[in-house]
Amino acid sequence: MFLSLSSFFAAFKLPDLRKRILMLFALFGVFVLGLHIPVPNIDRAAMERLVSQGGSLFGLLDVFSGGALRKFSIFAMGITPYINASIIFQLLGIASERIKQLSKEGEVGQRKISQYTRYLTIALALVQAMGLITWLRGMGIVTAGSIVQTIPMAVTLTGGTACLMWLAEQITDKGVGNGVSLIIFAGIVATLPTQALSTWDALVSGTHQWYNVFFLFIVWVGTVAGIIYMQQGQRKIPVQHAKRVVGTRVYGGASTFLPLRVNTAGVIPIIFAISISLFPAQIGRFVQQALSRSPNAADYVQEFIIFFSPGDSASGTVIYFLLVILFTYFYTAVQFNVPEVADNLKKSGSYIPGIRPGKPTSDYLDKVLTRITLAGAIFLGVIAIMQYYVRDITGVRTFSLVGGTSLLIVVGVALETMQQIEAHLVMRHYEGFIK
Repeated sequence: MFLSLSSFFAAFKLPDLRKRILMLFALFGVFVLGLHIPVPNIDRAAMERLVSQGGSLFGLLDVFSGGALRKFSIFAMGITPYINASIIFQLLGIASERIKQLSKEGEVGQRKISQYTRYLTIALALVQAMGLITWLRGMGIVTAGSIVQTIPMAVTLTGGTACLMWLAEQITDKGVGNGVSLIIFAGIVATLPTQALSTWDALVSGTHQWYNVFFLFIVWVGTVAGIIYMQQGQRKIPVQHAKRVVGTRVYGGASTFLPLRVNTAGVIPIIFAISISLFPAQIGRFVQQALSRSPNAADYVQEFIIFFSPGDSASGTVIYFLLVILFTYFYTAVQFNVPEVADNLKKSGSYIPGIRPGKPTSDYLDKVLTRITLAGAIFLGVIAIMQYYVRDITGVRTFSLVGGTSLLIVVGVALETMQQIEAHLVMRHYEGFIK
């Protein structure tokens, strides 16, 4: 903790790293500004009531958008369409030979995939915007009645998502860390002052008792400590480097270790899982509005929505939990290529004591990584579903950053960002940090 803070302040002594951090804050400022630019033709009071009483689906979407959904600003749809488009192309990288070849073409191929991802993001955002506006119009929240008024609203929401996509890419290229994660991080943190003020008002008015808030604080501290412990946990695999003679000098022969993190995938799996788990419920609500004249069909759609909504049904919570585990394994395989690592060890003349180089090393690493990833995946899953039970247990409903997705993302992204800063400092051989 203190090392991270000292590294953060030390980063300002390096001009290029200071520029990156200031750029990150400037882009955050643009994001916060966009949260308060409203979309016209909306009944604000009705939208506020819908989000407040809309269950876990609207609650999560509003938190991830930084409160933009409640205000129905230009960022109301958040960055979810971009995340969904990225998931689709990552899956296509496995199923499609064309995308797989592009991913192997280095920077040129990655630029093409990024371009395709942007196009798909715009298409998904436009469809989602039209569906959202149509559904809200049926509820009387959207006051625009003609197509001439509806299309500009859909284009505005799509433009807001495109702007968030641009901000995320700028943060990744010119800032520090993963842009998508940091945008979601900023959205969650932006809601903290409002939540803290609401909790204080409830405590002063007697709605919440002091022991409820104190219990909430204990749970919060324990959850943060658990997240840090698991995020930083790693299994150290010993590696022996072979000796090499170059001229009259002998190189290598030293023993090091290969660190395998318990949670190699970081917070990305939970971001992917929540986007996928909320998608059926979003589609269901749009279909439900279209079938409003057929009560029986609308009831079936409502059951479908509840079935897939985490927190509103046991099935939705279980599906969400399993998606977190699935994406943890999937993204770990993307981040840590076991056969490639084993092949690199063999080529460099290094080996794991007691394990033969090549295929046996690959099998051993795969076995160890599978086991420790299971522990990390189950932990992520438990943390993810905590948010649906902590508020009932503590009795405090005005503060959502206690357990679950929001807290995991905030703590995880903060840790990853500080590690990125420390990595930049190490690469620049900053004397104060080395000491």
